[in-house]
Amino acid sequence: MTEKKDILTLDDIKLLVDTFYTRVRADKLLGPVFDERIQDRWERHLDIMYRFWQTVLLEEYTYQGRPGAKHITLPVGAEHFERWLLLFFTTVDELFTGEKAAEAKWRAEKMADMFASKIAHYKQSSGRMIL
Repeated sequence: MTEKKDILTLDDIKLLVDTFYTRVRADKLLGPVFDERIQDRWERHLDIMYRFWQTVLLEEYTYQGRPGAKHITLPVGAEHFERWLLLFFTTVDELFTGEKAAEAKWRAEKMADMFASKIAHYKQSSGRMIL
């Protein structure tokens, strides 16, 4: 087995994203939600995720976007976010170790909390967005 290292390059980001989304797509709870929304645009979605994490973790500013609007109407609840985080944390822990790996998990947790809050508000507000 290869010794784990930190998330330091775009290739590391791609390994993380590809491994994670392979698991998401195979997951009985998350897979159908993602496949319904993304459909045949997985290559585009993965590229966006590479750029997002490259910007967040490597401070190489390749992502510009507003992810809230794309996520707010997803038919998901707390159980979906719990599973998403479980898969993400497991993937990071299996592949990487170090400061950036820990930061990736921290940022994923903060994003999950933010999206869960925005989605709950959207549902309770009859579809009014708070982006």
